[in-house]
Amino acid sequence: MKKLVFFILIVLAGTNFANNKKTLKGWQPNLDVGLNISQISFTNWAKGGSNSLTWTILGNLQLDYASDYWRLKNRMKTRYGRTKVGSSEFQTNENELFLESVFSYAVGWAVDPFFSNTVRTPITKGFDYKSGTPKLISNFFDPGYVTQSIGFTFDKPQSLKTRFGIALEETFTNHFRKYSDDKTTTDKEETFKIETGMESVTTGKFELAENVELQSMLRLFTRFEHLDVWDVRFDNNITAKVNSWLNVNFSFLVLYQKSQSLKTQIKQALQVGIMYNII
Repeated sequence: MKKLVFFILIVLAGTNFANNKKTLKGWQPNLDVGLNISQISFTNWAKGGSNSLTWTILGNLQLDYASDYWRLKNRMKTRYGRTKVGSSEFQTNENELFLESVFSYAVGWAVDPFFSNTVRTPITKGFDYKSGTPKLISNFFDPGYVTQSIGFTFDKPQSLKTRFGIALEETFTNHFRKYSDDKTTTDKEETFKIETGMESVTTGKFELAENVELQSMLRLFTRFEHLDVWDVRFDNNITAKVNSWLNVNFSFLVLYQKSQSLKTQIKQALQVGIMYNII
């Protein structure tokens, strides 16, 4: 609970920071907050069925700076949501904090050199509900992933940006050490792991129709000692704007990370959303 409060304070601090944009010369801030809801209810329904409610709170903060040669792009993405079916307790279905900073220099080539730093962590406690009894499997920075990458980026088109580089990834844990334990070194379970490899990140934003937009991100990471194994995150979101604040959202996420599961993970959701642009 304390970590959830800490997360809310971060969002509030970002809101206050964004509201002072007039003092930020050369910076381009953007902050969106929203709520997605999916709900079904039955009353005296002879054919059966269970009431259900799913809600997701989301926030997207972008803070970019550009000069004649230097570019700095910062992004914070947060998702937290829960689902309730019938008389069961609410279950967590979204629980992520993502931070990214990309620093690049325009050298006049087709591609520009860059340095990036990304942070990925659950916001609060995460559970496995398969057995019927909630089992705690993650928490804030347990695991947490921090990745630095250096290489070249191609971001001239407005709709498609890609980068590729040599990467260093650190994994932090506390109680859930299966994500950081390196069984090939010692018998002791480590709470920290560092790996070197290669990372590729490609993002796209496409207009599918009037008021319908697709945002997509494909992230690939492989380690030098296991070049045949890749971590894959393919994140897609289609937004259909009803008006300035009401959206219909379809999200589709494909995830493969061997340290989490040997099987490919897939998540999809269709929800009505309320989005408010603070800045």
